[in-house]
Amino acid sequence: MLAARKQFFAISKRNFATATSEVPKVDQKFRVVVVGGGPGGLSVSSTISKLLGKNQVAVIEPSNKHYYQPLWTYVGGGLKDFNESVKPMAQVMPTNAEWIQDKVTSFDPDNNTVKLSDGQTVGYDYLVVAAGIQINWDNIKGLKEALGKDGVTSNYDADSVQKTYKFLQEFKGGNALFTFPTTPLKCPGAPTKITFLAEEVFRLNGVRNKTNVIYNHGGAKIFGVDHYGHVLQKLANERNIKTNFLHELVEINADNHQAVFKDNSKNGELKTFEYDFIHVAPPQGPPKFIKESKLADAAGWVDVNKDTLRHNKYKNVFALGDCSSLPTSKTAAAITGESGVVKHNLIADLQGKKVEQAAYDGYTSCPLIVGRDELILAEFSGYTGKPLETFPVDQRTISKTAQFLNKEVIPVIYWNGLLSGTWVGPTAVRKAFDIVRPKRD
Repeated sequence: MLAARKQFFAISKRNFATATSEVPKVDQKFRVVVVGGGPGGLSVSSTISKLLGKNQVAVIEPSNKHYYQPLWTYVGGGLKDFNESVKPMAQVMPTNAEWIQDKVTSFDPDNNTVKLSDGQTVGYDYLVVAAGIQINWDNIKGLKEALGKDGVTSNYDADSVQKTYKFLQEFKGGNALFTFPTTPLKCPGAPTKITFLAEEVFRLNGVRNKTNVIYNHGGAKIFGVDHYGHVLQKLANERNIKTNFLHELVEINADNHQAVFKDNSKNGELKTFEYDFIHVAPPQGPPKFIKESKLADAAGWVDVNKDTLRHNKYKNVFALGDCSSLPTSKTAAAITGESGVVKHNLIADLQGKKVEQAAYDGYTSCPLIVGRDELILAEFSGYTGKPLETFPVDQRTISKTAQFLNKEVIPVIYWNGLLSGTWVGPTAVRKAFDIVRPKRD
């Protein structure tokens, strides 16, 4: 009997040691860990760290700069200075949050931890993933080597965007090519915006009659929401912008000034276009460390409920922004609404309150710049494809006022409202205008 009891305790001790060895050693632990120092991560961490106080919230972000990337279309079009789009990360990081300047390499949601590139393990009670999107430059042969040189540019790159307008000014005629990938991408209106801005530059510089403006688009139409897309396509036709759909860029041959496209309307037949200027919107996808984790859905995005933004399996995990599985356009405007939902539902959990969960309606916006003083303010739900317009006018109409709003006012709201956690989108403004809003089909 005594021998049996000793054997039992020996086995139990061994099993206990095995079980505990599987739990990772935690170097730091926080109530809430936010992955990403973009607009989504900073909006959530600003509000939550004010609520919880110091040493409770950590933001994991490797970059020492924060970019307001929606401004890069204006930079590429010669309408804004690049320096207006960037601030030191330390300047926008919430005062009460702990900034861990490192990269996440892996998630272990079963043990509520994340692993950093320096080997440290960070624990959490709640996790918010706002890690953005990964740009896959290498997916287009020759692009990385050609970028920023000899007329090859992209407004999706901090260095290259500063050369776009210079290349446009130097352009003397020939083929001006613009591309749109077949993958999801952040700010999906951006490739179209620079196409229209460049066409205007060519007109102003007196070289339009010597120029072929060609927009090779990987999708089936110029804009996903027909309410605005029909207007946009009509405008492209009027300005003699040649649109080729289902054309996917696969290679840049910089030595010969050639771009190779796969024509997906003709079983992937390869077509070669000569260029004198080319703006590339690169293929994009989920960050690798998310795609390879237990948090990912089949496509590699953080698998969250589209209404509550809570993970479908791990209920103490939320995600917002470009890295999430939400079926709406990946824009900063979408993040405003998403951040409000995450904060409402997360705060209820933190305070142990049983409240009705906030639900995201898919709101997003693509301010479609079609000229120096011209903008179509597209606002809609990515879930329904129907307009969710703020103002009591038909926002398909080209507007100087909307251009001023997007170019001068919204950046101020971004820096001072969204990043500080106080701006959660225009829903309240839209409701205030409802009493004077005309009914439309």
